[in-house]
Amino acid sequence: MNQKTDVIRVIMAKVGLDGHDRGVKVVARCLRDAGMDVIYTGLHRTPDEVVAAAVQEDVDVLGVSLLSGAHMTIIPRMIDQLRESGAGDIILVAGGVMPDEDAEVLKEMGVAEVLLQDTPPDAIVDTIRRLVAERGPR
Repeated sequence: MNQKTDVIRVIMAKVGLDGHDRGVKVVARCLRDAGMDVIYTGLHRTPDEVVAAAVQEDVDVLGVSLLSGAHMTIIPRMIDQLRESGAGDIILVAGGVMPDEDAEVLKEMGVAEVLLQDTPPDAIVDTIRRLVAERGPR
């Protein structure tokens, strides 16, 4: 959790040309309803914009929703940008539609968890809480 508050701060983002945002809005709402402070960046953001917003907002978790198939290009770039920004302690979670083998590769690169389209909302909340607890205070 964020040291300044006892509330988990999450930023949710749609990166690239993917215009489908129903899923990310459902996830954002379930996290908010679970007591988390959630910011949704909106559609068509660049990796640079999203990482800058995550750093500026001092979030615990950066959640990226991707349905476009560009996850193997976008996510590694975001991992690098978080590290370069000195924000490697921000937990990066990816979600959406992607092959299981790509999810494993992303986790090896540094994504904390990959939550695919069939993950129940309660499991998403539990996963975010667990990841923040495991990381500890920042």
